[in-house]
This record gives sequence, C-alpha cells and structure tokens, in this order.
Amino acid sequence: MTIPRVLVVEDNEKNMKLLRDILTAKGYRTLEATSGARAVELATEHAPDLVLMDIQLPDLDGSEALARLRADERTTSIPVLAVTAQAMYGDRERFLTAGFDGYISKPVDVIELLAIVRRYCAAPGR
Repeated sequence: MTIPRVLVVEDNEKNMKLLRDILTAKGYRTLEATSGARAVELATEHAPDLVLMDIQLPDLDGSEALARLRADERTTSIPVLAVTAQAMYGDRERFLTAGFDGYISKPVDVIELLAIVRRYCAAPGR
C-alpha cells in the first residue's frame, strides 16, 4: 500500500509546520510549497493525492495556482482544498464555485482537517 502524499501550500512558516505535523503524525507524506508557482511545479512533478492550498500566496495566489492545475491534464483531477483565513459569509461558496474541491477555514480545526483529508486519501492502517 502506498502512503498518501499531500501537497501543503502555505507561505506562513508556523501554519506550514502545524499542517505538516498533523498530517505526518497520522501517516501521510507531505510535500511543501511556499508559493503558488512552486505548488504547480510540485503537483506536476509528483502528482500528490491531495493539495491543501492557501489562498494568499506570493507570486501566484491560490486561485491562480488552482487555475493552472486545472488547465494541465497531468494535474486536472488532483483534489485541491482552499485553506484560508477568508471566512466571511459567502467565502466558502465563492471558493467552491471557483473550482476548489473543498474549503477549510483558518485557524484550522484539527478534527475537521483530518476528516476532510481522509475523504480524499486514506492513511496507512486507518
């Protein structure tokens, strides 16, 4: 059984560490990108099982990175979840309408995060 791989795209070091620590503790492998452009490169190169995409990023924001992933046949079917502090009324619907497969608001609720990640890829022995 292969270990599911999650690409975490986050430019805040503390948020990156939190997501990485949660996921690796539950048996997932992580790839990490701190910019939208790097996220597109890593997704194209490694075809992760899931992408957790921050929205506010240097160079390409999360929405533009998503558009590039959807436009490439190598990455078009990879599930991409918006992970963002943009949590005003209507933001969730806006991101889903933009093509994200799901939405997680910051600060991240660990139980919610793991439940959503499990829907897209199962960790070994879980």
